Amino acid sequence: MRLRPTLLALVAAITLILGGFVAGCHRSANKSFAAVTTKRYPIRGVVVELVPANSSIVLKHESVPGFMEAMTMAYRLNDPSVMSELHPGDKITATLAVDEDSAGPTNMRLTDIVVIAQARPDYKPTVQYHEPAPGDAVPDFALLNQSDKKISLKQFRGKVLLMTFIYTRCPLADYCPRLSRNFAEIDKSLSGDAAVYAKTHLLSISFDPTYDTPKVLRSYGGAYTGRYTQESFTHWDFAAPSAEEMPKMEQFFGLGVTPGDGGTLQHSLSTLVIGKDGKVVAFYPTNDWTTTDVIAQIRKAVEA
Repeated sequence: MRLRPTLLALVAAITLILGGFVAGCHRSANKSFAAVTTKRYPIRGVVVELVPANSSIVLKHESVPGFMEAMTMAYRLNDPSVMSELHPGDKITATLAVDEDSAGPTNMRLTDIVVIAQARPDYKPTVQYHEPAPGDAVPDFALLNQSDKKISLKQFRGKVLLMTFIYTRCPLADYCPRLSRNFAEIDKSLSGDAAVYAKTHLLSISFDPTYDTPKVLRSYGGAYTGRYTQESFTHWDFAAPSAEEMPKMEQFFGLGVTPGDGGTLQHSLSTLVIGKDGKVVAFYPTNDWTTTDVIAQIRKAVEA
């Protein structure tokens, strides 16, 4: 495949920049043997070009909070075999892994790639992901909560529902643990206003139903609320669908989940505010939202 001149120049420029990073790291290592740490950031964008020669793609992506602004640049694929599943125009979510030391970032690569919108007209993926948008009616999915009780999304109609997806074994502090910490902060904040508290509910849904049994979810949830075995779960449920129902939820809520190493799951993110009428008010496909903004969105939905 031949790249267009502008893209070829772009890739060459990025290569020179990354080369500088690498050289700087080598110099630093020779002097002080600085430790290298790997940081991971959620990234979302559109595939502009495939570059098979060096197992990379040119991605036009949104801003990566805490790392870089929105731009178009080349990224190496951590797993080159993924190239066969990508096409120019595809919209993807992924994890941007970056090695960093005192000299700066290097060895940027994409992992956990999930195609959420397919551009190639003559290709039909086996799974079609829906990206929630304000006004979308949310289907009624059945779940089993931390108290071994069957619940459903429909039962929360009449309240504003804040919902996200996690799994209890998630090893990445910036993913599921961060979402759960944010939910705990929101739960505590809302509890200070009895009127709003009575009209809202929180729901954390595990996409690992085989491992995340009611007993596991109860322990996990109690730890995040800080009440442990004394938690009553009257305002925040932790639940999981059946293994058969899970793929339907993943597809509707734009959540990509694939098996990783050692029992881990590679996944994208999906957090929503759902109105009293059961329709989407706001959709957050990354972890860069703030509790302040979400609380404001919840309060606005309560008053609607």
